[in-house]
Amino acid sequence: MTEDLQERATGAIENRAPSLAHMFLQRVDTTPHREAFRYPDGDDWRSVSWRGVGDRVRAIAAGLLALGVAAEDRVAIASSTRYEWVLADLGILCAGAATTTVYPTTGAEDVGFILADSDSRVLFAENDEQVAKARAHRADLPVLTKVVTLDGVGDGDWVLSLADLEQLGREYLGGHPTAVEDAVAQLTPESLATLIYTSGTTGRPKGVRLVHDCWVYEGAAIEALGELSADDVQYLWLPLAHSFGKVLLSAQLAVGFASAIDGRIDKLVDNLAVVRPTFMGAAPRIFEKVHGRVVTMTHAEGGAKAKIFDWAFRVGIEVSRLRQAGREPSGFLAIQHKIADKLVFQKLRDRFGGRIRHFISGSAALHRDVAEWFHAAGILILEGYGLTETAAGTTVARAEKYRFGTVGLPLPGTEIRLAEDGEILVRGPGVMRGYHNLPEETAEVLSPDGWLRTGDIGEIEDGFIRITDRKKDLIKTSGGKYVAPQLIEGQFKGICPYAAQLIVHGDQRKFVSALVTLDPEAMEPWAEQHGLAGRTYEEIVRSDAARDMVQGYLDQLNARLNPWETIKKFAILPKDLTVEEGELTPSLKLKRRMVEKKYTDVLDSLYV
Repeated sequence: MTEDLQERATGAIENRAPSLAHMFLQRVDTTPHREAFRYPDGDDWRSVSWRGVGDRVRAIAAGLLALGVAAEDRVAIASSTRYEWVLADLGILCAGAATTTVYPTTGAEDVGFILADSDSRVLFAENDEQVAKARAHRADLPVLTKVVTLDGVGDGDWVLSLADLEQLGREYLGGHPTAVEDAVAQLTPESLATLIYTSGTTGRPKGVRLVHDCWVYEGAAIEALGELSADDVQYLWLPLAHSFGKVLLSAQLAVGFASAIDGRIDKLVDNLAVVRPTFMGAAPRIFEKVHGRVVTMTHAEGGAKAKIFDWAFRVGIEVSRLRQAGREPSGFLAIQHKIADKLVFQKLRDRFGGRIRHFISGSAALHRDVAEWFHAAGILILEGYGLTETAAGTTVARAEKYRFGTVGLPLPGTEIRLAEDGEILVRGPGVMRGYHNLPEETAEVLSPDGWLRTGDIGEIEDGFIRITDRKKDLIKTSGGKYVAPQLIEGQFKGICPYAAQLIVHGDQRKFVSALVTLDPEAMEPWAEQHGLAGRTYEEIVRSDAARDMVQGYLDQLNARLNPWETIKKFAILPKDLTVEEGELTPSLKLKRRMVEKKYTDVLDSLYV
């Protein structure tokens, strides 16, 4: 860290606000007329200033106070990512309460558990579907006094519309004009701000207790890096019930940039061309899908276009590797790169709006092959790392200091070290204060002096952090050899543009096997090329041609691996993994144990 950055970081972190609510009100007062958010309204986008956001947040906060919500009471949000999610969250915080986040894909049983375990007093429910989940468990939720629906209408009793709540708040402010400011004034850095229930790869979700100082620190630390300014425009689609999305909101409050917000993944690429953001956070699967889609579509067209495309990326990769080493292309290579940029790379960047300075990748490992492919096209992906238990932001690469295959450097103010077995330990203001109602589980991962056991195995080289695998995911074959599945899975998705998922298996088995899923979009042009047009997805992936294609890419993968890591047998699943089926978390991470259990018979058949 340079001396200037160190000084800026120290000042920003030491002088941070007492709470996220304080930070929000300061942002409204400091830049009232600047754009805060834009959001879809039919086929158009509407823009709102910080003052406009502030007016609605005050009404929502006052409405909650009128309903009897008190300091640190929990108020839940069950909704997809949208502008009203932000309004609800900020309204909860400005009422002095704490937000309980609920993924909209969560089943009714788990919704009932989360609302009961958190003792949530009020629920913001996106629509009738979310209301029904709470209603199904109403008898078990005596503390839940009201449901506020974002899209539906009230029932005159238990359910209010958002407009009803805001009107209630405005009426309450008429008799209590300083109610919101008074509630915010009572908040301290250690006041509970958020309960995020980990989606969990096994067992019941655990409520992670994140206080205001966790989020305020994250915002201050990101601001101190100097990578973002008030003139930036973020495209925000990540689940706001997840810490990755939430930390980007904290950064927005600290820095003051605008966010275009729309959680519909199917609209992402089209919206990027319209919004023209300067940065965006995403899970690796998004970048893998873009990479696969572009490569397969271009190759499906064939001819001169495919040859030019492949030539351009050979040139681009050579330039990328020079730049990774701190050098610039010169001579004939520089001329070739200029031509490649005009013919291929500029068109790719235009698909993302043409103004992207960098993407931010988090929530799972991004393989360096994919990162290098984007970099070859002039698009830098800054990889970061963190857990729900660390308020998302623990490390991140910098625009001038990155190393593909690593997750960057620690945020200023965060300490990282390795345990004897290679487990990554983290200490800093962003670390949770514990699991809600689970003191024993808290003690297992959080030491008295504040070190969090992350459960991730890693390495540190020149300050850069490299994640090798989840401690619980490490495979030990019956021959006693250890295998890190995530590293192998990431390599395969970097090699094979048709891959959606590779699930490496082999714990206590005599060799390593794998389950494979193929990307439905990428397979469409492939099927046409191989005489399978018009066939169902299942017919396509079960074909001998598809199996031969996968085997070819696995052969390339195996050539990179140690003998005991190589995949000896595999099965292609008849469909891709989904969040809805419980095979992926809402942040698109693999639920390994769930998938292995679901496909036990398939895996067993590979060892017959």
